[in-house]
Amino acid sequence: MNRFKLTMVAAGIAALAACNNNTPQEQKADNIEANAEMTADNLEEAADNATTEAREDALENQADKVREQGEEKADATRTSADIDGNSADDTVSGNSATK
Repeated sequence: MNRFKLTMVAAGIAALAACNNNTPQEQKADNIEANAEMTADNLEEAADNATTEAREDALENQADKVREQGEEKADATRTSADIDGNSADDTVSGNSATK
């Protein structure tokens, strides 16, 4: 199952990289999320193999924290892109593609 997840994440990253509409900052945010997701998946895999209930819980909590921090960092990167006017969805400066 772990290889399947890694394959899916890699395919997602490749699809995002092929998209010409993403700015470098948006791509960076996507990569941050993908890396956090892979790390969290690995932690959950380790939790499944833990020898004690306490260790399993600790690893699962760590996985949740990694996901949350990855999402927050990616959101901050996207917000920075919006404020700087470097995003296709920049409603702050009026340069939004959906005017």
